[in-house]
Amino acid sequence: MAKKIIRSIKSKYTQYSRVWRLLKKPSMTEFKTISKVTAVGLLVIGALGFVISIAMTLAF
Repeated sequence: MAKKIIRSIKSKYTQYSRVWRLLKKPSMTEFKTISKVTAVGLLVIGALGFVISIAMTLAF
């Protein structure tokens, strides 16, 4: 039982360390692009929710 837990912990550690090695700090242009795309996505989802709420209000 203890060996199974230790093996599981080692496996997770190797997976996490592999991902950690692949990470890098984004450049300023990458950061700006990601921020713009996120902002547009939030606006679209918010507008869609607003339209649905107006439609529900007018329907009932």
